[in-house]
Amino acid sequence: MAKVKENTSAPPPPPPKSDHSSAKKASSAPVKYYLIAYNVLSTIGWSYILLLTIIHVLNIDGKSSSVSSATPTASFTLSRLFSSIPFFKYSQKINSVGGLEARLHPILVPFFRRATTTFGRVGVATTWIQSCAILEVVHVLLGWVRSPIQTTVMQVASRLIIVWGIVEQFPSVRANPLYTSMVFAWSFTEVIRYSYYACNLLGYEPSVLLYIRYTTFYVLYPLGASSEAFLMYATLPPTSPIPSWQSWVFGMWKPADYIRGLLFLIWWPSLYMLYTHMMKQRRKVFGSGKLSAKKTD
Repeated sequence: MAKVKENTSAPPPPPPKSDHSSAKKASSAPVKYYLIAYNVLSTIGWSYILLLTIIHVLNIDGKSSSVSSATPTASFTLSRLFSSIPFFKYSQKINSVGGLEARLHPILVPFFRRATTTFGRVGVATTWIQSCAILEVVHVLLGWVRSPIQTTVMQVASRLIIVWGIVEQFPSVRANPLYTSMVFAWSFTEVIRYSYYACNLLGYEPSVLLYIRYTTFYVLYPLGASSEAFLMYATLPPTSPIPSWQSWVFGMWKPADYIRGLLFLIWWPSLYMLYTHMMKQRRKVFGSGKLSAKKTD
């Protein structure tokens, strides 16, 4: 009887681990659904910008001639919502890039002119949609996405500098055809990238989408980054495009001009870093034949 008693009075089993693990799964499921929604909505937003840019430049809807680059900016629309916050006001007229236009073939002139008014179609939407990319830094910091924080911050910060610090502040930039090439490169890249991530989260990886995801950057990255850099260069004082001690003495260059000039110089090594990063990712993907769903750049 004693032996039976000892067997029946065995110590209670340890508490089940299923409660903790199920709680962890429950908390990760909403994150996954959120990331799917974020990537799907981002794909839709950038698809809208890409299609509208193409429609405008090619004048598919016949409305391009009535569009002006002197349209309200994103900061203007924000100031209407928060009227107590001061924002920049623009009284400067939009300058045309007539020198380059005169050298173009007559067939290209209409496309060139429409490219100078693309901001009027997609400018505000591009600024707001690009600003939402701040969430991607938050995703990395929270551990929801495994991505190099340095690369993510560089990509997001560089574009925010362009849309808020350059395009929003300088009317001449909004009428520059390089704005069109920049937006085209951005939107094309982002439609591919976000749709790829959305499919990955859903457990589906189209081989065609995988290939163009890690191939089109060869053209789109240099196109986008060089357009960004030269738009920034276009904001520098035209009377003295290269700074010197005379520029400072005679007030040709202000402190903000030196900052933009420095950014123009560091844009190129930054492009090299991102470009080589994508090349490494491509070798990793097609070298192993598969890509982890959680790896991003």
